[in-house]
Amino acid sequence: MPQLLRIGPYTLYFWSDESSPLEPVHVHIAEGRPRKEATKIWITSTGKALLCHNRSMIPPTILARLMRIVEANSAAFVQKWTEHFGEVRFYC
Repeated sequence: MPQLLRIGPYTLYFWSDESSPLEPVHVHIAEGRPRKEATKIWITSTGKALLCHNRSMIPPTILARLMRIVEANSAAFVQKWTEHFGEVRFYC
């Protein structure tokens, strides 16, 4: 499972076993060890970050900061997604 960034106790990553057909490009965020049921952030075709769900229960102020980081790195994340999964689709 590709780790994208580590920010304090939070890990931003792709889950390697995504469903079929492949979901739109997104990152997971978990405190500590990555797990499948973690916070999910969609990346849009314009590079914006949209919250899908916050199952990691990240506090709102920290989550907002992490979402800004996702947006700032969205082009690199989309490129890494394409390299890892071989294709890319966007939520919107």
